[in-house]
Amino acid sequence: MGTPKALVDDWLVRSVTVLREGGCDDVTVVLGASADAARALLPADQRVVVAEDWDEGMGASLRVGLEALGPDVEAAVVHLVDLPDVGADVVARVVSTASAAGLARAAYHGVPGHPVLIGRDHWTGVIEAAVGDQGARGYLKTHDVRLVECGDLAGGNDVDRR
Repeated sequence: MGTPKALVDDWLVRSVTVLREGGCDDVTVVLGASADAARALLPADQRVVVAEDWDEGMGASLRVGLEALGPDVEAAVVHLVDLPDVGADVVARVVSTASAAGLARAAYHGVPGHPVLIGRDHWTGVIEAAVGDQGARGYLKTHDVRLVECGDLAGGNDVDRR
């Protein structure tokens, strides 16, 4: 793509808005490449953590994000910045399945996608499995994940170039 995705248009701010409007009580943004420039796009009071080893891949961001969440958080919703057609209605549908034991992810006409809901009971396993650019993929393949059909709301396609 040539530039960090968090710096493209309004994707970062839009993603935070979508999560909040979709029912996420608190949003923690995980930044990597060009973190200072991306942070400048966000409101000053937005909670931000930085994956210093971002060049390792998506797994680094997932680990840092989950480790940053407080003890009172029951579940985390993982959303990617490069999904501009995924709106608050998709997030709300996935969030409606939240529980500490839950694992759920949006599906678009049967194809698994994001956002992904990870209940607290799974965080240790996800953190251990999140290596390289696979994120939670390996963990999710070996556990019972509820697919939440959202193809009527969005396409769920990531955007890899402008």
